[in-house]
Amino acid sequence: MLFSARIIGLSLLALMAEGCAAFHGNPAAPEIIRQPLEVDDPDFPVAGGVMTRAGTDTVYLAGLLPTVVNLNAPKDSVEAYGDAETQTTTILTRIKALLGKFGFDMGDIVKMNIYMVGDPSKGNAMDFAGMMTAYRRYFGTQEQPNKPARTTVQVVSLRHPGALLEIEAVAAKSHIARSAKSGLR
Repeated sequence: MLFSARIIGLSLLALMAEGCAAFHGNPAAPEIIRQPLEVDDPDFPVAGGVMTRAGTDTVYLAGLLPTVVNLNAPKDSVEAYGDAETQTTTILTRIKALLGKFGFDMGDIVKMNIYMVGDPSKGNAMDFAGMMTAYRRYFGTQEQPNKPARTTVQVVSLRHPGALLEIEAVAAKSHIARSAKSGLR
C-alpha cells in the first residue's frame, strides 16, 4: 500500500511538473510562432496568424502618421506627405526607430493594422499597391523574413487631411532574446 501511494505521489508530481512546463512553455519551443497566410502568393509578406507564448515582452505602438516630405507643398496636402509608397516608407521608418528605443526591431512585429484613405489621384480608392511596394522592403525579405499578421482597411478620413495612411503595430520578443541582446537577466 505504501509502495502504491509513493508511485501515485511520484506520478502526480510528474504530471504537475509536466503541466507547469506546458503552462510556462517548453524552454526549447519557440516563444513566437508564425503561421503562413493561405494565399496564392507564398511570398506575400503577411502571416495568417502569430502566437506569442509566456516569456515574451510586448510593445504596443500607437497609430503613426507619415511625416512631411515636401515643405514647399501646401500644408495638409497629399503632395506634402507624398504618395502611398512614400508615406508608408516614412511611417515604417518611424516605427523602426520607435521599436529600437525598446530594444526591438521590425522582425519583432507580430500584428499590424493599416488604415488607408482614398487617394484623390486614384479615384479615391486606396493605393494598396503603392503601400505594398514600401511594405515589402521591410517584411518577408531575405534580410528580415518575419511576417506579421496584418489588417488593411480603407477608412473615410485620418487626422491629417494629406495623410493617406496610418499604421499601428504590436511587437513581441522573448525574454531570453532580449536578455541575451541587452546583457540583462
